[in-house]
Amino acid sequence: LNSNDPNMFVLSQVWQAALGALSPNPTDSCPLYLNNSVVAALPSRVSRHNSPASAHFVSRLVRSCLPGGNNRCIVMVCEHSDVFASSCAIARAFPIFSRRSTSSRRAEKKHVTVEFLIVGQDSSPLDAAELKCLSSAADGVRLAARIVDTPCNEMNTDHFLDEIKAVGNELGITPVIIRGEELKQRGFGGIYGVGKAAEHPPALAVLSHTPDGATQTIAWVGKGIVYDTGGLSIKGKTTMPGMKRDCGGAAAILGAFKATIKQGFKDNLHAVFCLAENSVGPTATRPDDIHTLYSGKTVEINNTDAEGRLVLADGVVYACKDLSADIILDMATLTGAQGISTGKYHAAVMTNSEQWEAACVRAGRSSGDLAHPLVYCPELHFTEFTSAMADMKNSVADRENAQSSCAGLFIGSHLGFDWPGVWVHVDIASPVHAVSNWGWARPV
Repeated sequence: LNSNDPNMFVLSQVWQAALGALSPNPTDSCPLYLNNSVVAALPSRVSRHNSPASAHFVSRLVRSCLPGGNNRCIVMVCEHSDVFASSCAIARAFPIFSRRSTSSRRAEKKHVTVEFLIVGQDSSPLDAAELKCLSSAADGVRLAARIVDTPCNEMNTDHFLDEIKAVGNELGITPVIIRGEELKQRGFGGIYGVGKAAEHPPALAVLSHTPDGATQTIAWVGKGIVYDTGGLSIKGKTTMPGMKRDCGGAAAILGAFKATIKQGFKDNLHAVFCLAENSVGPTATRPDDIHTLYSGKTVEINNTDAEGRLVLADGVVYACKDLSADIILDMATLTGAQGISTGKYHAAVMTNSEQWEAACVRAGRSSGDLAHPLVYCPELHFTEFTSAMADMKNSVADRENAQSSCAGLFIGSHLGFDWPGVWVHVDIASPVHAVSNWGWARPV
């Protein structure tokens, strides 16, 4: 890591002394040449549930060690298999959104050059296709981070739709948008019920990539609650701040969709965005209200702060019925209990497919976006939603019984537990915001 100062140089003796001084536990760094350059070390080994690239540590080191200046350089020394995860980790360290007055007055833009030095058995240089992939992934990561960082007064449902339209325009795709009263008329009782009290109406938006020769249809469904007050089951003064991040699932889907299509994805891919602001007002959903969701199933509301599962239930059923998806993945900042179940760094994954469960864990390790399985056992857990008045309630009876699994099962129940396709649920409530061991936080 250095300031890219052309007059800076480090003698080989100093360099060797710095390397010899490093003792990573789990990381370490040593400043060189008046702090204009830093050499940093990652853990020498990691556990089986961590990324071999030590992606979270890469982000931390870049944030904490990179010298100041408008032109800076990062040289990443790693094996070929760790390049993608390292690249995404570096991208996370440079969020775009800021409303600090000093940043608006800054005349000169900052530039960061990232170089990879490949070591190990496969030390071949990166080709043009690989570099394009890294660039697309980094852009997607930073797009998602910018949306998550932006407060609701600048990222309401209108603004989020503008972001979707902008990505669609770049990719040559016109989004399908169902909004406001049309949601009610067409039976989207989950999305409409959650967002109907807000100034800016709720929406279901879809970006569709349908290339010739596609052999399967995949749908990614994102929870896009642009702000979550909790509704009439209102959150407290300490738990409401930060709820601008409740659109993290939809933001991640948008960034990933953009990056994937730019890479020339060969199969049908639909990105479904379930957008709403869970607000308080005269028309807000009340506990005891009963809504009919897009699946045709009725839901008795016993907690208006369990709103994400309602909008996602509509989204996954739309993906099944209207888009004929074979594989449906939903992603959401769904439950606070996720952080208890799998921690701050591992997304919680639940799926009806053992093969896809293992694949998600492998993908998390190789990409740096770590994931770990939740219990999938509807025959034991779905009774938590039993209602005397409707097909189900929207929140569990026993909050000490696998909360995160139950929340996911609510979504899956609207597809049906006997649905023959692949359904994957990803809860990113804690990973949407990466907290370092140094006591400060940075959205990812």
